[in-house]
Parts: sequence; structure tokens; C-alpha cells
Amino acid sequence: MLKLSHKQLDVYKIAKKLVEEVYKQTANFPVEERYNLTSQLRRAAISVCSNIAEGCARKSKAEKNRFFEISRSSLVEVDTQIEISLVLRYLQLARIKELENYLERTFMMLSKMIDKNVP
Repeated sequence: MLKLSHKQLDVYKIAKKLVEEVYKQTANFPVEERYNLTSQLRRAAISVCSNIAEGCARKSKAEKNRFFEISRSSLVEVDTQIEISLVLRYLQLARIKELENYLERTFMMLSKMIDKNVP
């Protein structure tokens, strides 16, 4: 694997933990959701990490911010899908504390990066 600077960022490390937790939490979703909610939730979580990495690889601050904003939007998508999963009782609120923590921390860090226009 490449030794790239984004891999040292806390926001990237936490986003990877988010992906891992999403996979754990969705492992027991109903089989009929495999190609719907399970897939969508996992892809959105992966998108958070991917767009952080891609943003860090861009040269201009405007491009970096664009990808960080996409990453944050994917995070909002994950949050929405978790809410839907709770409504459908595929997840239980008492069991997603770690997932919520990763969501909140990643959102906060990305927001600061975007506001400060940080590379």
C-alpha cells in the first residue's frame, strides 16, 4: 500500500473505524436487505473514507474542500440510513453508541476542515 499523508489524519482513521462498525452492525440485517439498505449503508460509509483520501490528493484548496464536502454529505447519508434502520428495527439504539460516536466525531472534524479550508 502507498504511504500517503491522509492515512495519518485522525479524521481518516476514525472514518475507517466507522466503516468497520457499519459492516459489523449491518451483518445481521435481513437477507432481503442485502442489495438495498445494507449495500447502500456500506457504500456510503466507504464513500466517506474514499472522498477524504481523494480530497487530500487534490492540489487546490477548492478541490480539496469539494471532496471533503462530498465526504461529509456521505456521512449525512449514513446517519439517515441508520435512522431508517432503527425505525425498521434492524438496529437497536442501545447497540449503536460506538457508531454514533464515529459519526459525530467524523462530522465535526470534516466540518472544521471545510470551514478552515484545511488541506
